[in-house]
Amino acid sequence: MYNIVYTIFFMITLKNPVEFEWNEGNKDKNRKKHGVDILEIEEIFLSENKRIAKDFLHSEKEDRYIIIGKTRKNRLLFVVFTLRREKVRAISARDLNKKKEHKLAK
Repeated sequence: MYNIVYTIFFMITLKNPVEFEWNEGNKDKNRKKHGVDILEIEEIFLSENKRIAKDFLHSEKEDRYIIIGKTRKNRLLFVVFTLRREKVRAISARDLNKKKEHKLAK
């Protein structure tokens, strides 16, 4: 089993305001699987203390990024996304667990 550590954070420029693209087939996937709805996902892109890193391990077919941020309800989310035609397309969203949080702090 591999321990994956994301330690390099960098800023990418997102168009302001950020636009989102939602695939109808996957629109409710994160809510059903992880209890995260699309409004919460969009919310963390506006978070002042968000962190964005390139997901080098999963960028074979397209560039993928990871964003970590807090919602207004203080929920810390870990979202994998890609950019398509300057629009954010969320791939996966879940709560940031303590194990990932510890590794990211190193």
